[in-house]
Amino acid sequence: MLFPMHSSTILSSALLLLSIATGCAGPGAAQDIATPAGAATSATLAQDVRAVQEALIEERITGSNTARVWRDGEVLYEGVANSGREGDAAITDETLFPIWSMSKPITIVAMLLLHEQGLFEWDDPVAKYIPAFGELRVKDGDGTRPAVEPLRIQHLMTHRSGYVYYSLGTPALHEWPSPANQGRFADLAEFVEVAAAHPVEFEPGSEYAYGINQAILGGLAEVLTDKSFDVVLEELLFEPLGMTETSFHLGGDRRGRFQPLYINSGALEGFSRGFLDELNYDPSSRAFFGGEGLVSCMADYSKFCEMLACGGVFRGRRILSEESLAEMTTLSTEQIPGMTEGFGMGFSVFVIHDAGPERSGAPDGVFGWAGYHNTHFWIDPKSRLYGLFMSRAREFTFDIPTRLRRAVYGG
Repeated sequence: MLFPMHSSTILSSALLLLSIATGCAGPGAAQDIATPAGAATSATLAQDVRAVQEALIEERITGSNTARVWRDGEVLYEGVANSGREGDAAITDETLFPIWSMSKPITIVAMLLLHEQGLFEWDDPVAKYIPAFGELRVKDGDGTRPAVEPLRIQHLMTHRSGYVYYSLGTPALHEWPSPANQGRFADLAEFVEVAAAHPVEFEPGSEYAYGINQAILGGLAEVLTDKSFDVVLEELLFEPLGMTETSFHLGGDRRGRFQPLYINSGALEGFSRGFLDELNYDPSSRAFFGGEGLVSCMADYSKFCEMLACGGVFRGRRILSEESLAEMTTLSTEQIPGMTEGFGMGFSVFVIHDAGPERSGAPDGVFGWAGYHNTHFWIDPKSRLYGLFMSRAREFTFDIPTRLRRAVYGG
């Protein structure tokens, strides 16, 4: 149900300049990690990030929210801004968030790790592993035609497959290959078969379009490993990183820890529990959507960010090779439509190749992504720094991380 809004009261906690025991250069990793030589951070970082959090509530962009800025083993800022509004919930260490498209970088890293194992090549046709894609068709006017170019794995990694989102913000038609139809699909294999039968918007590889690519990659990972995708992620990433709260499900007490959704869209404003979830997060579901479906928390996703900020090393253990990380951040599309000039697309992460237009003070080379309900992260590899923001709010805006980067870098 939706609740009326009341005046904001901020209840918060902040941990400023808190050191933790290990940075990037943990045991056995010192030879891999250089000293930070990135952009300077603002002398007023803590109060400026805090001011952004409070402003987001006052401007009715988000409800309660939480932010963290970390650099090479040191927490530069960590704080929660609670709205105190009727229908909202105070964020605690136990709070879970739907991370939506922040699932994508997790799936991408899993695919990079499978590539390191030699299970496939980037230019392999997907039909080599999932034969249904051998009959791929392309939209052509009011009809379709056979695809000339095969759909390749690299096209799915870079959003150049021709698949888009077919129901973003609207009810999904039954025949669409849409994660919003989660209850329709028994498992990822069934979803992938429906996707393969759906015509793509253009010849694979010829253009950029944001879409369902990582959901398909999850199905491919199941074929490559002969394991369900949730097990693939658990073995490759969640267990090594200690991400114990990240999963596709809301079973047991997890549903009660799920942050309410704040929506401010047109005439609709208020908080909802369950009514506007869009995904069901049912423990019985086997449709593990790697582009949209994960639920996580601040502590867990911080570990994933820390690993990326440290060049693939997590507290002394190498998780991802330097070569794979370089592939992840190599531009495949120079400019992402609708984003600030200078933001290109790598393997399903934005990569800032010209930091000037954003005017945040962040350096070139920063990469990251975001989720539909306004979760955001960025990695600054030159500074071994990450920024992470979690809320649960619509409508989505990339203005949030821009404001946070300006607070962090003094732009």
